[in-house]
Amino acid sequence: MSTERPEIPAAERWAVLAGVLIGGGLIYLLAPILTPFLVSAILAYLCDPLVDRLQRYKLSRTVAVVVVYLLLFFLVLLLLLVLVPVLYQQLVALIQSIPAYLELAQNTVLPWLAQQLGLAPDTFDMGHLKQLLSEQWQAAGSVLKDVIGSVLYSGMTALSWIMNLVLIPVVTFYLLRDWDVMLARLHELLPRSWEPDVVRLARNTDEVLGAFMRGQMLVMLALGAIYALGLWLVGREFALLIGMLAGLLSFVPYLGLVVGILVAGVAGLMQFHDIVHLLLIAGVFVVGQLLEGMVLTPKLVGDRIGLHPVAVIFAVLAGAQLFGFVGVLLALPVAAVAMVLLRFAQERYRHSQLFSR
Repeated sequence: MSTERPEIPAAERWAVLAGVLIGGGLIYLLAPILTPFLVSAILAYLCDPLVDRLQRYKLSRTVAVVVVYLLLFFLVLLLLLVLVPVLYQQLVALIQSIPAYLELAQNTVLPWLAQQLGLAPDTFDMGHLKQLLSEQWQAAGSVLKDVIGSVLYSGMTALSWIMNLVLIPVVTFYLLRDWDVMLARLHELLPRSWEPDVVRLARNTDEVLGAFMRGQMLVMLALGAIYALGLWLVGREFALLIGMLAGLLSFVPYLGLVVGILVAGVAGLMQFHDIVHLLLIAGVFVVGQLLEGMVLTPKLVGDRIGLHPVAVIFAVLAGAQLFGFVGVLLALPVAAVAMVLLRFAQERYRHSQLFSR
């Protein structure tokens, strides 16, 4: 692979730099209205392979997009009609059970724990904990009331949410319909000397992002279903709520496992009061972890991402520190793309004169 390229005139370099700065400034200024377009672009990217596959069955691009839209509509409708009400009922039941759990912990669990540790019976002050929870609950309720009130009384905010909900499906439809055309036009605009490297990087990035965003989402849903089914077979209350929580947190290595075992274990101890059910609950998560490592991740994600678990944890923490919750959601996709760019930089370095000296 040749690493030499024609010298770019200074005027063109300044023009490119000015274009980048102007584009960045526009993105910064228009950030408040870019959210639906970003969401639409992500949805179009995720659905494009399915549309391409339908086109192989002699369907036109528009008809294939309509078929995918109908499929997504029925999936969302099924989610809203079946899963969301059950999760809501279990969440309400869990909140209502907190006083009983605290009472059981005060009368049974904590005295037993103090006895096993050789501590005084009044070491664990549940009264202070109840008072703290009550204060925090009242504060949270006041904040939630203020937020809901501001949303309801702010006509522009409500109108913005409604416009986004309407705009996302419309923009996604047009992006998905013209996705291949837009990529082809972008390809035509690439400088000829940079075109091979840019195309190769784009393909590698597409493989990594596709493997992560589609595969990891399927792994999370599958793990949530496995955990929920296993906890339901064990007889654990709130099985669906705990299982889905552990599944959604599984995008960080071992986080879903640890949180799931802790939450299900504490709730199981309050419900069953014996060690046998705790072992069964732990067995559910061990089986889920084995299935993830031996079946789900190799089949659905594969080894194309290649991110070390330490790198994953660092990326998530860095994203949370820099951009909050949005940074947590974008951390792994950005880290996967950065990995592709670092591999390319390493390859170019090995072919450079600096490395061969």
